Amino acid sequence: MDRREFTASLVAGGCAGMCVDLTLFPLDTIKTRLQSQQGFYKAGGFRGIYAGVPSAAIGSFPNAAAFFVTYESTKSLFTGYSATNLAPITHMLAASLGEIVACLIRVPTEVVKQRTQANPSLNTYRVLLNTLQEEGFRGLYRGYGSTVLRERGLIISLSPDTHPRGSVRLREADRQKKSAVGDTLVAI
Repeated sequence: MDRREFTASLVAGGCAGMCVDLTLFPLDTIKTRLQSQQGFYKAGGFRGIYAGVPSAAIGSFPNAAAFFVTYESTKSLFTGYSATNLAPITHMLAASLGEIVACLIRVPTEVVKQRTQANPSLNTYRVLLNTLQEEGFRGLYRGYGSTVLRERGLIISLSPDTHPRGSVRLREADRQKKSAVGDTLVAI
């Protein structure tokens, strides 16, 4: 991956992630409060719908940028496999590594964001300090393993190259490759 591709992945991924996270933030707050043990209204109901947004805004850009840079870098390491039967595995591996790296940023921001959403009387900074004082640095990574497993499973199940149309693209690429070396095309 050259410098231009790296910069494009970094900026495009970061901007896309930030746009999505900030646009959907109120829905995320409502979901978090609905799941709260205190109940929706005691957790804040519809007031303070943007409680926790600083955490999301701060973590969103680097989280998405880390994913896309890792994803594109990993794919570029396996460029020779992109037109073979290993292409789906290459994409799944790249996406899985991207999620592992992105979760190093995503999980701490999610912990602080969700705790702020569930308790809107506290601000983001106070929630961060409380978490560090009561649970230490490890408290920020509560749920890291399950988040990585959830995201990896989603990536693998939704990978475009595992979709039936993806296998058609692979067969077409194989056909073109065989044609270039003089092999006979076999109709699918």
